[in-house]
Amino acid sequence: MTHYKQLYIAGRWVDSASTAEYPVINPATEQPITSVAECNLDDVNLAVAAAKTALPAWATTPGRERARYISAIAERLKQRETELAELISRELGMPAHLALEIQVRGPIAGLESYIQYAHQLDETEQIGNSLIVTEPVGVCALISPWNYPLHQLIGKVGPALAAGCTMVVKPSVEAPLSAYLLAQICADAGLPAGVFNLISGSGHLVGEALCTHHDVDMISFTGSTQTGIKVAQSAANSVKRVCQELGGKSPLIITPEADLEAAVQYGVEDIMINSGQTCTALSRMLVPSSRYEEAVSHARQVAEQIKVGSPQEAASFMGPLVSRQQQQVVQRYIQQGINEGARLIAGGLGKPAGIEAGYYVKPTIFADVHPNMTIAREEIFGPVLCMIPYQDLDDAVRIANDSVFGLSAAVWADSEQQALEVARRLQSGQVFINGGAFNYQAPFGGYKQSGNGREWGLDSLREFTETKAIQLPRG
Repeated sequence: MTHYKQLYIAGRWVDSASTAEYPVINPATEQPITSVAECNLDDVNLAVAAAKTALPAWATTPGRERARYISAIAERLKQRETELAELISRELGMPAHLALEIQVRGPIAGLESYIQYAHQLDETEQIGNSLIVTEPVGVCALISPWNYPLHQLIGKVGPALAAGCTMVVKPSVEAPLSAYLLAQICADAGLPAGVFNLISGSGHLVGEALCTHHDVDMISFTGSTQTGIKVAQSAANSVKRVCQELGGKSPLIITPEADLEAAVQYGVEDIMINSGQTCTALSRMLVPSSRYEEAVSHARQVAEQIKVGSPQEAASFMGPLVSRQQQQVVQRYIQQGINEGARLIAGGLGKPAGIEAGYYVKPTIFADVHPNMTIAREEIFGPVLCMIPYQDLDDAVRIANDSVFGLSAAVWADSEQQALEVARRLQSGQVFINGGAFNYQAPFGGYKQSGNGREWGLDSLREFTETKAIQLPRG
C-alpha cells in the first residue's frame, strides 16, 4: 500500500490539487513514518461531487447487494488484520498485540453485523392509509478520530453502506493509515466508484469545508466536545443531520459489598488501555469511604505492575501517547492535580524510567480527589485516574452524574441486581456491569455533552436514514 500521498476519489487513486503534505509520526520513536496529502477545497469539492454522482445508483441498489459488498470488505479486512494492527500500532502507539484484538478484530466483527441490516431499507410498513418507507439520508461526511482510527471509522462506514449512503471519509492526520488501507480494500472488493471517497487534511480546513458544503447531507463526527460544538455550528447553517460521539469523564462505582481487588484492578487497567486515550475510559473511580485506603493501596500495586514500553514488545501494556502535543496536555493536567492538592500515589510528571525517545507518560493515579477539582471534571485523555471517596450509594450516584459528560459508566457490585439498580440511575449512554464486554450490536453514544445520536447496532442504521410517509387513497 503506497498511496499515502494520494486521495481515493470516484474509484481511483488521484493526486491532490495541493502540494502540501502532513507528516505521520511514529509516537514511540518520534520519527516520521510517511506523509499524507494536506487537501484543499478543490479536493473536497471533487470528493463530494463523486459521492453525489454515485448516490442515485447506490441508494437504489437492493439491500442484498449492499450486504454482499459489506461481506466482501469484511473478508478482506480479516485477510489483512495483522497488517492493519501493525499500521495502527505504528501510527498510534498502542502495543501491536492489543491493537490486533481491540483496534482490528472487534470492529471487523461490528462491520459484519451490518450484513443483516442492509435489507431493512427494502422493507415497508403500512399504517392506516400510509405506506412508511425508509431511504438513505444522502451524501455523508465521516470524520474519524486518531485514538481508535479503524474502529470509529467502521462504526460510520458500516451503517452508511448498509443504508445506501455515499460518503467522503476524512481520517485524522495523526493516524490516517488504516483508513487508506480500508480505501484500498473497498476498491479491491469492487465497491462502485464514488460510494467511498477518502481525503486527508486538517480539521480546520478540510473538516470545516465538509461541514459547510451544500451537497453534504449528514456529518458523522467523533472527537472532542469543543470541536463537536464547532461542527454542529458549521452544519447548522444548512440544517445538516449531525451525529456526534464526543468526550467523556466516565465513573466507575464500586459498591461497599463488591470484590474490591477485582473492581480496582478492572478500573486501573481500563484507564491505562491505549494510554488513557479512550473516550469511554473510566477516569473517575468512586470508592466507599469505609474501604477507601484499601482501594488506594491496591490501585497503587496494580499501577506499579503495568508494563510501559515499545509497542512492538509483547509484554507492553501501555505504549506512548499519540503526539508530543497530547503528551504535553496530559503533563499539564498531572501538574494541575498536584497544584490542586490531590495525593499522587502512582506515576506523576515525566517519562517512565529508562525511556528516552517517544511520547510516553507514566501510569498516574491521584487519591483524595474532590469532585470539584479540575482533574475530576475535565477530560484528560491520558493514563490518569482520579480516586474519589463516597459516603453511600446515593452520594456515589450524585457524584457520578455531576458532570457535563454522559458517555459511559461502570458499576462493580456484589450482585447483578444491585448493579442494575445503580446502572439505571446513571446518566450515561452505556453502563458496564462487573466487567461486561462491549457489544457491537448495541447502540453506542452519550448523554449531555458527550454527543447526540448513536453508533453501532440497528440504532446507527437509523442515523443514516430518512423516513417517508406515502399517503394512499382510502378504499
